[in-house]
Amino acid sequence: MSEEYGLLDTEAVDAPGDEWEELDVEDTEADRIARKRDREFLEFRKRLKDADQFKVEESVFDDATFAAVYKLVQDGHIEAFGGPISTGKEAAVYTALGPDGTVAVKVYRISASDFRQMRDYLDGDPRFSGIGSDKSKVVLAWVRKEFANLQRAREAGVRVPEPIAVERNVLVMEYVGDDGGQRGHRLAEVHVENPQTAYEVVREYARRLYSAGLVHGDLSEYNVVVHDGELYVIDLGQAVTVHHPNSREFLERDCRNVANFFARQGLDVTTEDVLDYVTEADPEP
Repeated sequence: MSEEYGLLDTEAVDAPGDEWEELDVEDTEADRIARKRDREFLEFRKRLKDADQFKVEESVFDDATFAAVYKLVQDGHIEAFGGPISTGKEAAVYTALGPDGTVAVKVYRISASDFRQMRDYLDGDPRFSGIGSDKSKVVLAWVRKEFANLQRAREAGVRVPEPIAVERNVLVMEYVGDDGGQRGHRLAEVHVENPQTAYEVVREYARRLYSAGLVHGDLSEYNVVVHDGELYVIDLGQAVTVHHPNSREFLERDCRNVANFFARQGLDVTTEDVLDYVTEADPEP
């Protein structure tokens, strides 16, 4: 793999400042659909439940989640579901057909999500002050947080999957993969033939996030994807603002992960090198 990993152009981008808009986690239209349970919704739910790719995912698709997908279909964001891309403890990701091609649909499990871990990242975030301890609201906040983080990252010139829509615990975003359904590979899954350039891109994206007031919180070779010769940063659900009481700890961990990975690729780089570059206002290239 010898791609040049070009940086996302920021010439036309106004970098976001250090301002934050509180995000609403009250009932959505999907909650109202689930409560109403009209005939069209019940027929839609049955068709989806009977589909082969969902028969083993009962822990993901409760009535409210079916209602969220139903609302996204009504709004024109989803036309048909494909198969699973990945399944994890907290979420499952599927391909789906959108109006302009394939999209990715990330569905968070309300019941199985790690409530305590999510609280560690939400507490101290100015967008979610006063959210309380209701588990369902915490998970819904997490999904809206990921959507907002993706938006802010793109505005800052970081190549991430474009967020398209969010409804309750379901996030629709750009699919990073080819037309044949092959997802992009994580940096950990490929042989990096140009580690110096890849390193420079990853640390620059970490710097742009930090300049926009965000810390990824789990940046590593497992959350950077290679597709069409470009590097994408993924899984921004846990990203926190620089105001978060643990933001420095998370930032240092991100920098340590990046430094350790590229040191294993043969580069002479340390955690301090990455951290200094990310936090300097006008770093040396």
